[in-house]
Amino acid sequence: MNAADSTPPPPLVVNVAEVPETVQMDDAHWGCAFKPLTPALDALGKQGGVRLGMNLSRVPPGRSGCPFHAHAREDEVFYVLAGRGLFRYGDSVREIGPGDCIACPAGTGTAHQIANPFDEDLVYLGVGLNDPHEVCTYPDSGKVMVRSLKRIGLFEATDYMHGEGPRPKLLDMRPPDATQGLGT
Repeated sequence: MNAADSTPPPPLVVNVAEVPETVQMDDAHWGCAFKPLTPALDALGKQGGVRLGMNLSRVPPGRSGCPFHAHAREDEVFYVLAGRGLFRYGDSVREIGPGDCIACPAGTGTAHQIANPFDEDLVYLGVGLNDPHEVCTYPDSGKVMVRSLKRIGLFEATDYMHGEGPRPKLLDMRPPDATQGLGT
């Protein structure tokens, strides 16, 4: 029990058959279902730490669970349990199936994606970090996700000093109590 609110801590052991499935479907060809298998680690990660996590993912036929993306900080590993799918990594595409273990190292700038163009569900374990400072890029759309800002969007290239004005604002600011100047 948590001393502050008497809430029992998340379980250290879960049985996959007892974990509720979360379904996230967008449009006709995007989305998947997943079961988070590491609730004790997930809860600690929500408190601001970097934690390892694992999901059981199920991608129905004709869908991809997420867009083509590259991680700056989070390595990912996928282990296929059932079904077949396609794995896109950079410019290459290959078929994946039961027993395949897929490593996607972070920080390489190489994007990856898993999709299921076949007739039966693709089921795999996904293991990776949950880093509050993760940054993902999406080469197909040009989007960028900055998790610490809770934002996904498009960046516009600008010069470093764009929008700063001819005079720094700080030169015209003073502390609330003028007797507390710097260096006095």
